[in-house]
Amino acid sequence: MKTQLTVSALVTALVLSGCANMSETQKGTAKGAAIGAGAGAVVGAIAGKGKGAAIGAAVGAGAGAIAGNVWSKRMEEQKRQMEEATQGTGVQVSQTEDNQLKLAIPSDVSFASGKADIQPNFRPVLESFATTLKNNPRTLVTIIGHTDNTGSDSINNPLSINRAANTRDYLTARGIAANRFTIDGRGSREPLVANDTAANRAKNRRVEIFVAEPAPAQ
Repeated sequence: MKTQLTVSALVTALVLSGCANMSETQKGTAKGAAIGAGAGAVVGAIAGKGKGAAIGAAVGAGAGAIAGNVWSKRMEEQKRQMEEATQGTGVQVSQTEDNQLKLAIPSDVSFASGKADIQPNFRPVLESFATTLKNNPRTLVTIIGHTDNTGSDSINNPLSINRAANTRDYLTARGIAANRFTIDGRGSREPLVANDTAANRAKNRRVEIFVAEPAPAQ
């Protein structure tokens, strides 16, 4: 196991060490390759074969290169537009470490407690977001709904999924292709803060939207 993990660490370090002089496109692909290489090496380790780690790392790196994300000029422009569109709303717009655009939308903008209906304050945000998606048609969108811990999982799990689904449906009604979306609901399993006050529970009731522009296959 030690040999395989050493190979994994080495491949990952080699890939990441070259990022300094790369373009943003190359960085996204390189990071994906590093992640894939590490995963591939672990597969080799599990297989328990002498050359498994090296082979697994090579295969993983190839898969990772395809899976990497690009932070292109279009993504940067989309981020700028969403920052302008959401200024003063409480929506947080950021770039993630794996080159995704993240929109964190709090409950006072998105959904009322116990509800999956989109609030009026959320609609202008989604209208602007739909426009940016049309301007960058290569992107893929993941929408994740969250709840606080009020109520049981049997209530919160479908509620969080319905929040994500209604967000997607609002965007598809504005002309964004449905096959660009993936939705998920995490219920109350991933709180931002402790659910010990009404204000904190409100922070945990949220929707997170991730936009990724996949790197082209090498």
